[in-house]
Amino acid sequence: MEFKQSVKEALAYYVYALIDPRDNRIFYIGKGKENRVFQHAEAAIVDKTCDLKLDTIRSIKSEGKEVIHYIIRHNLEEREALLVESTLIDMLTYSKFNHNNQLTNLIAGHHQWDEGIKSIDEINAIYDCSKIDVKDGDNILLVNLNQSYNQTKAKGVYKRFDIYESTRKYWKINRDKSGHINYVLGVYKGIVRCVIKVKSHKFVHQAEDGTLFPKPRCCFEGEVCPDSLYMNTDVSDYPFGSGGAIRYIGESL
Repeated sequence: MEFKQSVKEALAYYVYALIDPRDNRIFYIGKGKENRVFQHAEAAIVDKTCDLKLDTIRSIKSEGKEVIHYIIRHNLEEREALLVESTLIDMLTYSKFNHNNQLTNLIAGHHQWDEGIKSIDEINAIYDCSKIDVKDGDNILLVNLNQSYNQTKAKGVYKRFDIYESTRKYWKINRDKSGHINYVLGVYKGIVRCVIKVKSHKFVHQAEDGTLFPKPRCCFEGEVCPDSLYMNTDVSDYPFGSGGAIRYIGESL
């Protein structure tokens, strides 16, 4: 299945939904142009990877049925399509008031980290922030997310799956200090947006997208702590400096 050229030109960028005909529920929201909306079904046949979206399509086809396609908004600029897509994904996946409709999207809505659905308390926590109060014994690495926080603008090595991936890698840090770090805090516009409690770390010469580093850079593994006392705190008293990407806080650093 595909659109004629005249239809593709009229659609420009669009946001679409894939519907399971067995229960008429949306199982995927996406954005694209031209024939993107139809390409998932083809991928489910060619690509044998275990994937919730592709598995759903395979299950539908195994019962002799076809995925139903809807164009939700069209004739959009790419930035507008990203915004509509992320808003719909938020609305269909936000657990506080949506328990029935589970999308198979693996990547959350673009830029939902700060502009997505928030309670009033969360809004106040983000925009009316208290100063960070570092606990005794904590050794902290502040990392600057200015290049990766807004994924609609991120490029190359800064394109990331989620805010955890943006916060945990790839940092030019001192090897001697790396083993003492027990928290990595992702900072955007002077506010802590992600807290990782470090479990392990390693140095790599190459990023997952193939980017080679002149010197090894550090990647951390750990637990995201959304309820941490450090979350949404103001760290402007610990500036990165001109062009800086990291800042150490702690007696052992």
